[in-house]
Parts: sequence; C-alpha cells; structure tokens
Amino acid sequence: MKQDEIDALVPRWKEAGLPSSLIATLELGKRVTRLHLLFEQAIKAELSELGLTYAEFDVLTTLNRADDPPYRMKPSELSKSLMLTSGGISNVLQRLAAAGYVEREADPGDARSRWVRLTDEGRRQARAALKASTRAHTEITAALPEETVRQAADVLRELLVHVGRRRYR
Repeated sequence: MKQDEIDALVPRWKEAGLPSSLIATLELGKRVTRLHLLFEQAIKAELSELGLTYAEFDVLTTLNRADDPPYRMKPSELSKSLMLTSGGISNVLQRLAAAGYVEREADPGDARSRWVRLTDEGRRQARAALKASTRAHTEITAALPEETVRQAADVLRELLVHVGRRRYR
C-alpha cells in the first residue's frame, strides 16, 4: 500500500499510547482536511485566472443556482448558505458589485431588506468559474479510476450523514 504524509504521524500517535480506533479517526480527519486543501488550492489557482477569490466563486455559483431567473437571494440567506459572517458576505458582495457581477435591489415586501441579484455578466462569470472548478477537480482526480473516486465519495457520505447528525456545543 502506498503511503502519504499522514502515515508519518501514525508512529508518534502509537508511541503516545493512543488507541487504534482514535488513530484511525485522526487519520480520517487529517486526510479529509488535506484533500480539502488540495482541492481548494487547485480551484483557487483556476479562479485566479478569472480574477476571483474562492468566496466570490461561492457567492456567484450559489446565486447562479438560485431560482433561475431571477438569480437572487438575500444577503442573510447567502451568509447562512455559505457559512460566512454578515461582515464577510458584505465584503464579498461589495467586490462583486464593483466588478458588475451583482446588483442590490430593494425588497418591495420589506423596506429594511434588499435582494442581491446576478447581472448578465455575473451569470457569464459564474459559468466560467464553474468550468474552472471542473477543470481543477478533473485534474486532481485524473490519475484515479472513476470507481475509486465513487467509492471514496460513498464512504464519505456515510460518515457525513452519521457525523452530521451530532450536535456540538
């Protein structure tokens, strides 16, 4: 079996007297984190060609999926969906508005609220960003058989369904 950088940590955990079940859990967490970082790095490299940050990509693609048309959501919905703070989403929306990718419009049903809507240029940029993300994902997994990727995705789904049910303080 091939080894990765996480395998180098295992002897130290064993020396520390950690039980094998905990070591397996630590390996899983470290590998999931490492994979996430590798995917994110590859996507960010592709997005930089479009002049987008990862957060901007997330907002554009989320709006692009939002009830087409009008491709709009409230900032609070975006914040919740993307797990960004209200300040974080506000900064991203300001940058996207300055680039002409989103517009803010009044909510006729609530004078205190506003909608964020993709512009035509924003939809074009969202599609380009999705293509860039697809290239990054394809490049990362190119050397792996599709069945291996499918099996990994299925196992991770099973873990996520179980772990996602837990409540943390």
